[in-house]
Amino acid sequence: MGKVAWGFTCSIDGFIAGPGHDMSWLSASEPNAEGTTEGMASKVAVIISGRRGYDAAKTQADERDELTSEAYGSAWSGTEIILTHRPEELAEDASVTAMNCTITEAVEKAQAIAGDRDIQIISADIARQALEVDLIDELQVYVAPVFLGDGTRIFDVPGGRRVDWELETIDTANARSFGRTYRPKRSSPPAD
Repeated sequence: MGKVAWGFTCSIDGFIAGPGHDMSWLSASEPNAEGTTEGMASKVAVIISGRRGYDAAKTQADERDELTSEAYGSAWSGTEIILTHRPEELAEDASVTAMNCTITEAVEKAQAIAGDRDIQIISADIARQALEVDLIDELQVYVAPVFLGDGTRIFDVPGGRRVDWELETIDTANARSFGRTYRPKRSSPPAD
């Protein structure tokens, strides 16, 4: 079985989307080393995203460039699950699978589809929900050299919630983008 990864490029000040889910700032990112994007995309069978991001992508379709109009700059193909409370509104979009369910149910469905390949969560809110029930196996982070000042924060929990991470790998091919992979630091079960 593949892993459940939460992956994103963020601004230096901690946003994964600008106001109104604007993604034009991604052009400030350092270009990935040759083959990086295709290599990451080839591991992912299912993307789980949210309704706000889906709606923003549809609304901004004419404004988005090759990098931001499709997942992995159109290097990816697979199943996209959109979590929404109104799946019937997306019934005519054959490019997505709309579901009204918990993140646990969505991940179970995604695992059945993905087999040995990975599941990628690309929504901050859905990733937060997955973290609450320990479903995230890996965090993949790239940083663009830009401040946004507002937008969708990487991790926003009113009142706070601490989540510790352990460094897994450093993407040396893309050092200027501060590419890092982390695993959740899970507490050990008590000794007998």
